[in-house]
Amino acid sequence: MTEQKDTAAAPKRETKIDKVIALLKRKQGATLDEMMKATGWLPHTTRAAMTGLKKGHTIERDKRGGVSCYRITKSA
Repeated sequence: MTEQKDTAAAPKRETKIDKVIALLKRKQGATLDEMMKATGWLPHTTRAAMTGLKKGHTIERDKRGGVSCYRITKSA
């Protein structure tokens, strides 16, 4: 017989991309620096992640205090 794992008791681990999505869903959105700080990623990795997110989300770019700010406006 095989052992049965109790997966219902284990909480879902928050991934770095989950953190980015949460930041982008905020009303004020998120800057590149905020996303980098939350994930520990370098700028090119953070931009690549946003490019990947564009396949299932609509991401708008705006300015906040002279800095580019990104926000998810629509999810598939």
